Amino acid sequence: MKNVKYGLIVLAFFAFNGIIKAQDRIVAINLHCDQKESPVGIANSNPEFRWEIGATQRSFLQRAFQVQVFSKAKNAESGKADLWDSQKMNAGSAMSVVYRGEPLVSGKRYYWRVRIWSANGKPSEWSRPTSFSTGILNVKEWDKSHWIAYQVLEDSMKVVPGLHGNGESLGKKAVQPAVVPYFRRLFNVQKPIAEAYVFVSGLGHYELQLNGKKVGDDFLAPGWTNYAKTNLYNTYDVTAALVSGKNALGAIVGPGFMYVNRERYRKMARAEGFPMLRLKLLIRYKDGSSGEVVTDGSWKTSPSPIVFSSIYGGEDYNAGLEQPGWDSAGFNDQHWKKVVLLAGLGGAMKAETSYPLKVMQTFEPQTIRKITESSYLYDFGQNTSGIIRLKVKGKKGDRVRIIPAEILTVQGMPDQKASGSPYYFDYTLKGGTEEIWGPRFSYYGFRYALIEGGVPAGQSGMSDKPLIQGLQMLHTRNSLPEVGTFSCSNTLFNQTFKLIDWAMKSNMSHVSTDCPHREKLGWLEQTHLVGGSLKYNYDIQLFYNKIIDDMAESQLSSGLVPDIVPEYVVFDDGFRDSPEWGSAAIIIPWYLYKWYGDKKAIEKAYPMMKRYLSYLESKAEAHILSHGLGDWFDLGPKEPGESQLTPKSLTATATFYYDADLLGQIANVLGKTEDAKGYRKLAGSIKKAFNKKFFQPETGIYSTGSQTSYAMALYMGLVDESFKEKVFANLKSSIQQSGYALTAGDIGYRYLIRVLEEGGASQLLYQMNNRDDVPGYGYQIRSGATALTESWPALKNVSNNHMMLGHLMEWFYSGLAGIKQQEGDIGFSKILIEPQFVEGIEWLKASYKAVSGRIAVDWKVEQRKVLLQVTIPANTEALIVLPISDTKLSKLNQHPLDQRKEFRKAYIEKGKLKIVLGSGTYLLDWVK
Repeated sequence: MKNVKYGLIVLAFFAFNGIIKAQDRIVAINLHCDQKESPVGIANSNPEFRWEIGATQRSFLQRAFQVQVFSKAKNAESGKADLWDSQKMNAGSAMSVVYRGEPLVSGKRYYWRVRIWSANGKPSEWSRPTSFSTGILNVKEWDKSHWIAYQVLEDSMKVVPGLHGNGESLGKKAVQPAVVPYFRRLFNVQKPIAEAYVFVSGLGHYELQLNGKKVGDDFLAPGWTNYAKTNLYNTYDVTAALVSGKNALGAIVGPGFMYVNRERYRKMARAEGFPMLRLKLLIRYKDGSSGEVVTDGSWKTSPSPIVFSSIYGGEDYNAGLEQPGWDSAGFNDQHWKKVVLLAGLGGAMKAETSYPLKVMQTFEPQTIRKITESSYLYDFGQNTSGIIRLKVKGKKGDRVRIIPAEILTVQGMPDQKASGSPYYFDYTLKGGTEEIWGPRFSYYGFRYALIEGGVPAGQSGMSDKPLIQGLQMLHTRNSLPEVGTFSCSNTLFNQTFKLIDWAMKSNMSHVSTDCPHREKLGWLEQTHLVGGSLKYNYDIQLFYNKIIDDMAESQLSSGLVPDIVPEYVVFDDGFRDSPEWGSAAIIIPWYLYKWYGDKKAIEKAYPMMKRYLSYLESKAEAHILSHGLGDWFDLGPKEPGESQLTPKSLTATATFYYDADLLGQIANVLGKTEDAKGYRKLAGSIKKAFNKKFFQPETGIYSTGSQTSYAMALYMGLVDESFKEKVFANLKSSIQQSGYALTAGDIGYRYLIRVLEEGGASQLLYQMNNRDDVPGYGYQIRSGATALTESWPALKNVSNNHMMLGHLMEWFYSGLAGIKQQEGDIGFSKILIEPQFVEGIEWLKASYKAVSGRIAVDWKVEQRKVLLQVTIPANTEALIVLPISDTKLSKLNQHPLDQRKEFRKAYIEKGKLKIVLGSGTYLLDWVK
């Protein structure tokens, strides 16, 4: 707001909703073990506990805690801590409390609870007990279990790493279709069961069956890795699924990224092996004994009805080949063959700790349009990642094809030119009653689906074709928890939030994909550039930890971290080696430490970080880097692609400096003082070289004067203090000269937003983004996009579901809502609330569930009055910054601030009122 005078400010307090006010009450809530609530399958012998605090008492701070761990539920009920009792520990932190009790064993459920003490020395009530279950704690416990397969891919036929393109030059290699096999094993249960867990991995992906029912609801399990280094497994509690007497385990395994079939579209030719399975079932009996079932030579196998499966090309199913009861105890498997035993691909068995992929939402068609007498176009209204669910009735041998697409041609037909073609699902009917089917091992990004060979119920068409009784779109994605909410009075901003969020949803897979169709690869630049936006909406701690592991396992001997991880295919030049991409290896661990207090992230990544920075040093000439892709997809005079407006050397060298600066800070945190000195010195040398090459002191111009040139120099700390004001003014002037249109691309736009917000220029950001007449978010929405597109002008010849430009969401939370961290804060324990009230927005509501608890901001402008309500979680402190320049005008409940005990501090600094508050919900209002 400009040129306004502020009158009265009044503050009132409200207790937490839903908690009794009769007397102060505190209790630990939202208990987490290894960053999950009630996790199943942790593979950590010393898990970490954390909790939030529910407190009616304002300004509550924890002074001590006590954790108890139990081997049985009845012990938790009685309070008999037979495994660990931490006793009262004098500590204020509610994070990273490490288990120090009796040794844990694999495949067992444990229980724990916690209580806390306040500053007055009174203990809280005990939390409600919660549980965690262990996976395999000792890798040697896998020794009896073997990898099993239907067929073997000979070494001479392997293509690893993948070859970019369809692989026509390979000749006979990677041509043989991969059989998608069934596996089964019969076993007996003779005694009463206490608990049972199955640990299972399938390469590429599996679905597990037990006694005729699917185990779990995961999709494309397990996660994608460098299979020569890591094979992830999943843990399921199957206690309730076992029966006395005969039981049957079954599995279907698809190829995933292990083997990319050639017949249809594929981003790469890749052949590392045919589908394989490894499993261990551990049964604990009530008499204290145990038994196990493992994958070995006793298993049998047969081709499944999935006759084609490709992560890139789709999936075909012939229901006429079904074998009813194949996963049940009474099935006759005499015609099945014995499995082949394999050594595997060399990777270590590791528990999957990130969240699994699941079906997260179901879409019904909004419209069905007749194309021909036996083809119909379904519009589901939303472009997203997913699969279809088909309900159909017809004759045996009838075939229905479903062709998904995210956009349509000018003729109104599915357009896969930019998303990978051909891709489709084929279903061959068995005949008789209604049949329901959906693909298991492939997915696509789409909004539309063309059905060929069938007629929807209620539509006119060929009477001899199958009757389509239903077609749904099932949205699949990583099931990590949502932690943020945002809405405001600006309709376009709400639409923009949704646009970005759907691209995020669509590209949160086992890795952070660029798009859910054409590539499905883990491009790294967006992990740190859009990470600030993503973290406000989703709990990405475990997701990003998995990406750190992928980067470490993909790092080359030279130190290079490639642009994509896992590196399933080797690209050329900047598409493999671009500093703005590979630097995620340094930036992401640092962000996890800052956002979540995850010190382990920087500890485990430190060797990788050092090697990567050394690699960049080796590539630099006089501390200047000149390689990479630059400000990808910026808005220049040509078709978008590599940087047009900003030299690649500027973005690469600015990132190089940022890496060195961050690594110096990281080294300090880890107590590596000599390393820190070296990195500070390196950063100083890079800064000097950068300014010598790119800065014009007499004009304050950086390089070409592009938005990205100014923004990166300012954000990275490359501008000397004496020039900051001039450079910032030049940045704003360049935006004004462009007619308030954005020109920065994938790399630069995030830094542009951060610099403008931090410089108090959110009104300028509002002007740039509250429009639909030039390329940008509004332009995409006006063009019909329902998910963020790869290009600012929503071009049809590139992906129309890309999250790499989703930087504005961070501003919605940190700028407009003002939810951020104080300088030097770790884990949102010292919160900063500094909303930027821009002209044109009348109200806003936002919340963010940090590891410390829920933070909420709700503000409204009514004529000359501003109302602001904030919620601060227990065991934290918040600095509230308001655009008021005189404390005498500020009151709490009609009393001067300095007479109120609720405030820890209130003062004026740089023309703004700053108030330090403890936890609670507060309502502030003032008159302009």
